[in-house]
Amino acid sequence: MLLIALSPVPLGAQGGLPPIIRDTEIEAIFREWARPLLKTSQIGENNVQIILVQSNQINAFVAGGANIFFYTGLIKKTDGPEEILGVLAHEMGHIAGGHLILTQDALERATYESILGTVLGIGAALVTGNSGAASAIIAGSQSIAGRRFLAHSRVNESSADQAAYSYLTRADLNPSGLSSFFKKLEDQELLPSSQQSEYIRTHPITRDRVEAVDALIAKTPLKDKKMHALWKEQHARMKAKLVGFINPEQAAWSYPKEDQSVAGRYARTIAAYRLNDIPTALRGIDELIAQEPENQYFHELKGQMLVDFSRIEEAIPSYRKAVSLMSDGPLLRIALAHALVESGDNQARLKEAVTHLDRALIDEKRSTRVHRLLATAHGRLGHESLAKLHLAEEAVLQRRLPYAKAQAENALKGFRVGSPEWIKTKDVLSHITNLEAQKN
Repeated sequence: MLLIALSPVPLGAQGGLPPIIRDTEIEAIFREWARPLLKTSQIGENNVQIILVQSNQINAFVAGGANIFFYTGLIKKTDGPEEILGVLAHEMGHIAGGHLILTQDALERATYESILGTVLGIGAALVTGNSGAASAIIAGSQSIAGRRFLAHSRVNESSADQAAYSYLTRADLNPSGLSSFFKKLEDQELLPSSQQSEYIRTHPITRDRVEAVDALIAKTPLKDKKMHALWKEQHARMKAKLVGFINPEQAAWSYPKEDQSVAGRYARTIAAYRLNDIPTALRGIDELIAQEPENQYFHELKGQMLVDFSRIEEAIPSYRKAVSLMSDGPLLRIALAHALVESGDNQARLKEAVTHLDRALIDEKRSTRVHRLLATAHGRLGHESLAKLHLAEEAVLQRRLPYAKAQAENALKGFRVGSPEWIKTKDVLSHITNLEAQKN
């Protein structure tokens, strides 16, 4: 399931864009680490979304509102949670400072893939000097000053650095990672522009900036504070998971059999699954579950393996266990619902799937997959108008406006005037009309 697992297959990506990836465990880790920073920055815990992008590039940026796009290549470059916290705090500095890319309402109900595509499309056009392409991409409601897109100003960068230091120290966290990560990238500035990391091109790192950050860090006793042991273990598992899923052929080299840590075994188990070594994968995940029987992420992984190994009936109990351990995990509910829908036309299971999907939709408003699964489940239950409504909502997110409008208009005919479903459909049609007007 692409929605709930890391995968090299683009999830709706077009034109060679790096795919957005979803993973319950990594997203939960980021939320946990970001919580104290969101508090000290006064941005608000529920006001920022962190989106993972699968790419070997080292990059992170804010776009489409308070959305931080974090590349897996950057995560793999870090040596500990301190460096990820430094980057997170820096990007929050851009949010708090109003240095946002693409904040237009046109992207408010777009998928994260659409936002990423717009950002990278503009960036590529400006890098190559294709002003015509850039103008086409940023025309109308998405118009921004091209010269401001590719890189924040030095003033903005320094401001974000100082804000990041403030957020980290006020949260009683060691700010050293802010400097150590920047120092890893300093030599990139000596390379030709075409060979530089995207992070360097969007966040120019100058010697003055690094020295300013070092001067701040030197003054705080927090520079010697040890990181939480739990966070260090989470960082190790996160990196192991990325290697296992994205580079399974490298797992045995990066995590040899002599490494009997949970992270090492996790990486090798995931790699075996990705390489279709079914006995080794299932044996590995069963051993991990035996060691940590209340770990929802291990149960989720087993469910995913079993679905992909065409053993759906066996997968459902694993997913149900994961949901019972983490009831507020929308991606877990989506995975369970997918397995329930795939298991056949059992009416009770289809209704259970709808219940899980309706709950997941509260947190996953940009998810095309939720709407597709809801359309499928309602269609099999004989709820044709509801199925069409969800097909319309899926199409709106994908910006297939003519199809969305046709589905919504057909759905409207099946709802009682004034009912919640009728009101929702009218809202969708109104939104489509607004999007069409913005395009003209």
